[in-house]
Amino acid sequence: MIDIENKETEKAILVGVSKGLNTRRVTEEHLEELELLADTAGAETVIKFFQDRDSYDPAYFIGKGKAEEILEYAKENNINLVIFDDDLNPTQLRNLEKLFERKILDRSALILDIFASHAKTKEAKTQVELAQLQYMLPRLTRAWTHLSKQLGGIGTKGPGETQIETDRRIIRTRISKLKDTLKKIEAQHVTKSAGRQDLINVSLVGYTNAGKSTLLNQLTGADVLAEDKLFATLDSTTRSFDLDKNKKVLLSDTVGFIRKLPPHLVASFKTTLNVVREADLILHIIDVSNEFYEEHTAVVDATLKSLGCETKPQIKVFNNIDLLEDKQKLEFISQHYKDCVFISSMRGFGINSLIEKISDFYEMNYIVHTIHLKQTQGKLISAIYELADILESIYEEDSIVIKYRTSKERHNRTISMRQN
Repeated sequence: MIDIENKETEKAILVGVSKGLNTRRVTEEHLEELELLADTAGAETVIKFFQDRDSYDPAYFIGKGKAEEILEYAKENNINLVIFDDDLNPTQLRNLEKLFERKILDRSALILDIFASHAKTKEAKTQVELAQLQYMLPRLTRAWTHLSKQLGGIGTKGPGETQIETDRRIIRTRISKLKDTLKKIEAQHVTKSAGRQDLINVSLVGYTNAGKSTLLNQLTGADVLAEDKLFATLDSTTRSFDLDKNKKVLLSDTVGFIRKLPPHLVASFKTTLNVVREADLILHIIDVSNEFYEEHTAVVDATLKSLGCETKPQIKVFNNIDLLEDKQKLEFISQHYKDCVFISSMRGFGINSLIEKISDFYEMNYIVHTIHLKQTQGKLISAIYELADILESIYEEDSIVIKYRTSKERHNRTISMRQN
C-alpha cells in the first residue's frame, strides 16, 4: 500500500503543469490545493515547480530537462518526496522513479494515502484498500516487492514466476476478496435503508471542506467532528431532525468531493455514496468565500452525474457568506442559481431560510393521510406499513384506521392497490 506517513514531517516538492486552457493562475490554485493535501498527509511543501506545455511528455510527464532541474534541487536540499498534481501513467512513474531515485507520488496516490489514514470503520478501510490496490496493480515496479509477506501470500509463488507476476496475482486475489466484503456491507446498507424509506432523506454533498459537517450539526444539534482540513469525513453520518411535529427528516453527511478525484476511489466508495443515490433531496453546499467556488461547483455537479444523481432535486446552499468581502457577488449568484440559499453554517445565518426550503420540498412531495380498511385487507395493510411512516393505528371491531405519512408517489401506489 502507498504510505507516506512518517513520524517526522517529510519535505516535498510539488509539480504542476499548465496545459491547454489552464492558465498559470489556475495551475497555481491547483497546487495550493495540492499543498493542503500534502499537509493533511503530513508533508511539508518546500517549493513548487511549474511548467507550461502544449501536451504532457509521454516519458516523463514534464520534459526531461525540467525533471533534471527538479532533481538537482532535490539533491541540493535533501528532499526525497516529489508530488505531481496530475496522474502519472505507469511508464511515466517508472521513468521518474528511475531518474530521481526518490519517492514519486501523483495526486491520486496522495489522496488515497489521506483516505487510508482517515479511514476508521471497517467499511471505509475496505473501500480505501480496494481503491489503493486497483491503483497499484498497473503500476508495479521494482519498488513493489515482497507483497507475499505484506498480504500473507507466502507459498503462493508458482514455478517460473517473477516476483512482480506473483505480486500481481496476490493483488488480484485480494481485490476479489475486498469486492466480496463490500457486497456484504452493501447488503446490510440496503436492509438499514429499507426502514428509512418512509422518511424524507436529505443528503449533504459538496467540495471537501465546504462546511457540510458544520451544517449537519447546526440543523440536527449533533456533535459530528467538523475539522478545517480536507477529507475529515469519510464515513457517511445520518442524523434526524423535525421540520415540525409531523415532518421528520433524515440528514446524511458523506465524503467531500474534490477535483481529479480518482475514479476507482469513487467506485470503491459506492456503498458510502449510496446515501446520495437514495436521497429524496440533495443539499449542495458551496463555499462562496473561495475564489474558485464556480469550479468547485462544477466538480461536484460532474461527480453527481457520474453517480447518476444529476436529475435529483437539489438546493444549492452557498455557505460562509460572513467571510465574503464582495457582497455584490451574492446578487450575481442569485441571478444564476434560482432558488439558492445563502447561509453561514458556522454562525447560523440563513439556517431558517434553508429549513423553509426543505419544508417547501416536503410539502410538495409528502402527505399525511388517514385510511379506513377492513382487517381482511391484510395485503394492503402490510403494504402501507412497508411503504409509509405509521403515525397512528386504531383497531376497531372488524376494521383498522391507519394514519400515515409517505411520499406522494408511494401514496399513489397505495391508492392503486386499494382500487385493484
